[in-house]
Amino acid sequence: AVHPLWQSPLTIPGGTRQSPINIQWRDSVYDPFLKPLRISYDPTTCLHIWNNGYSFLVEFDDSTDRSIIVGGPLENQYRLKQFHFHWGAINDWGSEHTVDSKFYPAELHLVHWNAVEYPSFEEAVMEGNGLAVIGVFLKLGARHEGLQTLVDALPAVRHK
Repeated sequence: AVHPLWQSPLTIPGGTRQSPINIQWRDSVYDPFLKPLRISYDPTTCLHIWNNGYSFLVEFDDSTDRSIIVGGPLENQYRLKQFHFHWGAINDWGSEHTVDSKFYPAELHLVHWNAVEYPSFEEAVMEGNGLAVIGVFLKLGARHEGLQTLVDALPAVRHK
């Protein structure tokens, strides 16, 4: 199944490392040598929420190593730059990626960059090992206080 946003062949990105990705459960391979991913976020590094015209981003101070991830498949530590969500007009689909062609109502992306090897986020974006994004599939369910705090702030974010 092709994501509704990628219905036209002209809009499907090229290359083998492009979004969206359909994760196929049967093709997944367990790696016993993979170290745990360690996440260490300092909430005081949160700067602001901004509207980029089609979504909103929550941006963080990434001038120091106060909010980082390390381990897992990563050779360096990566600094948190921002997080954003993908969602749809209906609850049946909204996630960017799929698992066995199944969509989720929404997807959270936490975007990090390799500050060990690159001097800025803008330069890291251009490199194969420059970014590390944690994707979290979201389902409808019970109220989540952390997410509700963010949702409550959204009406104040009006203009691009």
